[in-house]
Amino acid sequence: MKILSLICRTRDLRKQLEQSRTKLYRVAFSWCHNSALADDLVQETLSKALKNVGQLRDPELLNSWLFRILNNCWHDHFRQHREMDDIDEIEDFRYANTDTPEDAHAQNQIVDRVRAAISQLPFGQRQVLTLVDLEEFSYAEVASILGVPAGTVMSRLCRARRSLKELLQELSPTRQTQQITPLRRVK
Repeated sequence: MKILSLICRTRDLRKQLEQSRTKLYRVAFSWCHNSALADDLVQETLSKALKNVGQLRDPELLNSWLFRILNNCWHDHFRQHREMDDIDEIEDFRYANTDTPEDAHAQNQIVDRVRAAISQLPFGQRQVLTLVDLEEFSYAEVASILGVPAGTVMSRLCRARRSLKELLQELSPTRQTQQITPLRRVK
């Protein structure tokens, strides 16, 4: 008799599990928004439920038991697929990027000042300076690009660099003369 009641209980349980599948899927999909993952979670939930059916004491609590299993499967999925940061890579990145926001800001200010100084140069000097120093063309190539003699390119470049040096003199760190007191030797 016990076997017959166990078989009947198993058939009823299977029917209830089949009916619960759509509810489980609906909830799993609402949690993950991925149909394949929701299907996998429901499959794993039902598999665990069938394997551990002996742990269910009250058949009326089947739905809450199933959803508890689903929730545990969901958490297990996150534990298994959680992205982890490699500490060694973080340390390497930190040591490789020693620039602070203050350094980056100072660098941007310097770049802005250099661009402003270059924009103040006469057009001919600006052309030669940008082609030679920024684009790294040779004097002969710049001469052919601009249609001027190579000597003119060299003289414009010299004047542009000199003017740029004067305009950017304010960027050089000011050296403050400090009073240096000599040390006395005490015996």
